[in-house]
Amino acid sequence: MGKIREGKKLSTEDVLVLYLGTIVGDLKEIRAEIARLDSRIDETNKRIDDVVKSLSARIDETNRRIDETNKRIDELARSLSARIDETNKRIDVVQATLLEIQKLLLELVKTRQQ
Repeated sequence: MGKIREGKKLSTEDVLVLYLGTIVGDLKEIRAEIARLDSRIDETNKRIDDVVKSLSARIDETNRRIDETNKRIDELARSLSARIDETNKRIDVVQATLLEIQKLLLELVKTRQQ
């Protein structure tokens, strides 16, 4: 620094020392900024992790509710199918009865015509 004040010519070594001095200050600022950014990144990652946990929990709850609804639908489908089968059996019995009645009426009509 004395050479600069006196206006003397600086050697390559002197220039290098001055240059390194300015670089060291810049490096300290850069390191401080990197540390600050690392902290912000960590905070952001934590928030992202919290959101992922929350969404996963909501998805799991929704899937559970869907499964329960599907089970109820399956039970209802089985119940309705059984009721339809029972109704079909009753219809078959009624049809058979109607056929018997029709046969009896035809016989009755034939015997009256003779």
